[in-house]
Parts: sequence; structure tokens; C-alpha cells
Amino acid sequence: MTADTSATPYVAPGAEYAATASEAYQAALRVIESVEPRVAAATRKELADQRDSLKLIASENYASPAVLLTMGTWMSDKYAEGTVGHRFYAACQNVDTVEALAAEHARELFGAPYAYAQPHSGIDANLVAFWAILATRIEAPELAEVGAKNVNDLSEADWEKLRAKLGNQRLLGMSLDTGGHLTHGFRPNISGKMFHQRSYGTDPETGLIDYDVVAAAAREFKPLILVAGYSAYPRRVNFAKMREIADEVGATLMVDMAHFAGLVAGKVFTGDEDPVPHAHVTTTTTHKSLRGPRGGLVLATEEYAPAVDKGCPMVLGGPLSHVMAAKAVALAEARQPEFQGYAQRVADNAKSLAEGFLKRDARLVTGGTDNHIVLLDVTSFGLTGRQAESALLDAGVVTNRNSIPNDPNGAWYSSGIRFGTPALTTRGFGAADFDRVAELVVDVLSNTQPAAGPSGPSKAKYLLAEGTADRVHAASAELLNANPLYPGLTL
Repeated sequence: MTADTSATPYVAPGAEYAATASEAYQAALRVIESVEPRVAAATRKELADQRDSLKLIASENYASPAVLLTMGTWMSDKYAEGTVGHRFYAACQNVDTVEALAAEHARELFGAPYAYAQPHSGIDANLVAFWAILATRIEAPELAEVGAKNVNDLSEADWEKLRAKLGNQRLLGMSLDTGGHLTHGFRPNISGKMFHQRSYGTDPETGLIDYDVVAAAAREFKPLILVAGYSAYPRRVNFAKMREIADEVGATLMVDMAHFAGLVAGKVFTGDEDPVPHAHVTTTTTHKSLRGPRGGLVLATEEYAPAVDKGCPMVLGGPLSHVMAAKAVALAEARQPEFQGYAQRVADNAKSLAEGFLKRDARLVTGGTDNHIVLLDVTSFGLTGRQAESALLDAGVVTNRNSIPNDPNGAWYSSGIRFGTPALTTRGFGAADFDRVAELVVDVLSNTQPAAGPSGPSKAKYLLAEGTADRVHAASAELLNANPLYPGLTL
């Protein structure tokens, strides 16, 4: 399979860049090796493994050498609790610079009035958002009512009253098995413990969000927060409709765009499908489709900005200054015109992958995709998600098992496999390559069967037909060699 020349990898601007990155990594690994050679060896092995496998996990990508190198600096050595210009430690002027740059790039990239770059992860970003909404909607009015400036001014009785209110609010979010995230009110998660929680799902026939059903649930439940966004829903969302629903019941609309932020940044999602103009608060990770370091962001309207700005120390510990610096670099990359072409290819490649599955009679949740996610129902192969995930990994195809609506196997074993196209698109894969990937996946699953464990039928044990793994590895190698990871980078 030859490389698609229209899909030039965005992370390799030129030979000089690759040569400079090679020198940097070689020197860094020699330094690491002098202290703990096993860490250096594992790091080299990780790059080799990633180069030799088809990475199809929707929440993973490949950051540029510039982003990765930014994290390995002495910016890591600073404590910087507080906000830009208002720190609880001295000598934070350089941290102020990189945090301000990250926020500036985020505001410009997404068209947001305010951006907060400190969250360490997507879950942290959601916690900041939840508490900022509670502080804005509940705490501030309560303090104003008794004439207090902050909670320390409250009497014990007033504090108990406020604490009861803060912990007694309602949240309506997408259910985990229909594509939502565990931070959208899943009971074992802190979000399901903080709030009185209720979930909305998808239409049982189409697998799509029914906005009339969501509106009816909101009218009946009257949540303080309506959460939109997803981690395994292979379709776009009409955020204008979600805002209408939130406004009707007096809810704050919070959108978690962690998975599809790159498609928003790359202008694939615009208008009603761009959450930022419609949401009061928007959260995201900076890796996944945005292709930055592991971390989070919160975007907000001016109303919620003051409370979000108190994320540290309200929810977060000391900001990771080196990661904020890497966020600034990644967001600067995403503001380049080339990123829009990358984002469009991510979506186009997902359609190619879905079509490749469908023409080979595989069953997809919702029957296709119009974002970066393809969700495969593996029950038609007689397998659980865990069996399918393990068999694919044996053949060098890296995926993750995932629940499907009304999953008979639960969240642990599951009945689905979630695929994402951002990482391989970064490598340069095009439409024909993704059709071939679908063919290889179907080959593996068609040649896998359940196996019994020591005590009988097992949802984890499986048998992969002899020769399948070698055959798929060889075919994958052709695709991978034609689309090298970090071309020109040598260790």
C-alpha cells in the first residue's frame, strides 16, 4: 500500500527539523541512561512499539517533537499556585508568560472569551467546571444574601446551609453506555457522588440523540447543569439545541469536547456543531484530536470566568508549568493553516474506516460516523469486546473495548470496540489505508472464537486462528512503513 500524498504528516515539517529533534532526543536519552538505563530502554522501546503498531485508540495521538521536548525542561521545577500575576510563590514570572500564552492561543483558536490552562487532565477540567458553576450559581448568591465576601465570613449555621445547597444540585448528562463519559454523572465517579444525577440516552433504533427526549427529561428533572459531549458517540451534536434546552429549564450548559476539540479547532465542526459559542462552560483535554500534551483546558463565558480562575486551589494542586508550556506550543501549532487540513482528514478517514467495515458486513453503532469515532458491535462475530480487543492486540492492532447501548456484557467485558482516526491520520494514513485497516480488523475478528476458561465459558478467553496474527502483522507493516512515525527521527 502506498502513502496517500494528500495526507502529509503534520508533525514533520522538514528534514532539518527531524535532524534537530533526533539530536535532542539522543542527548536526552544518554543523560537518562547515565542515571537509570532501564527507563531509557523502556522509552526507546515505547517509540519502537508505537512505530510498529496500528494505533486506533480514539483518545490517543502523536504529539510533535516540539511539544514533547517542551515538557522535559526546568519549567517542571516551579511551584506556581494561583493565577497569572497573582501567585502564592515568588519568582513565577516565566510561568506567568507560558500560562498566559497557552490561554491566549486557546482563546484565539476556539473563539472563547476566557481560557484556563491549568487543569492536569480532562477529569480535572470537569471538576473545575462543576465547582465553578456551583460557585457562580449557588455560592455567590448565598454569600450576597448574608453580606459575606467569602465562605470564611459565614457563621457556622450559614456555612452548613450553603454546604447543603452545594451538595444538593442536579446534573443531567449522557449515559456511559450510549457514549457519555464517566465524569458526566456515572455513579461510581465523583460526578455521580457530587450531584443528584440522571442520564439521557439515545434512540434505541437509531442510536442517535433524540433532542425532544432530552428536552422532556430536562423539563421533568430540572437540572442545574446539563452536560453535553461524549467519549464514544460516533455522531455530531447540535449544541444550539442543547443550549435551547438548558435555557428553557434554567440550566447551565457545560460541554465536554475532550474527544473532538481538534475537529472544533480545525473548523470541521462549525455553527450549531461548534460548542464554544453555545456553552456557558466548555472543557477539553489537550491531547486526543488536539494533538498536544496530556492535560486539560476550561473555556468559559465572562460570567463563569472568575470562578474558573480559582481552580487552583479550589480543586487543583500546583500547576504543571512544563505541561502548560507544552500546551502553548501545541495550541500554536493548531492555529496554523495546516491543522485545518489535518482535522478534515481525521473526519474523512473515519468515514472511510466506517465504510470499510460496512461493506464487509460488520455492524456499527448508529450505522456509521460523522466525527472521528467508529464504534463496532462485535457481537456479530460472537465475541465480547475484551476478546476482540485482545485478539486485535495479538495482531498489532491497538484498540480499546467499549460499551454499546444496552450492552449485555457490561462495561468491563463490553460488546464493542471503539476506533479513532486521529493518530494514524497524523502518520499520514489516507482513505485507502483506512479501508485496508478495516479489512485487517475484520480478518482478525473473523478468525477469532471464544474459548472456555478453567471453570467453563469465559468472556475473556479466546482462540485466534493460527497464522492470522502473522498475516495481519505483515500487512500492517506495509501500511506503517509507507507512513512512518516521526520520519527522520533516529535514536
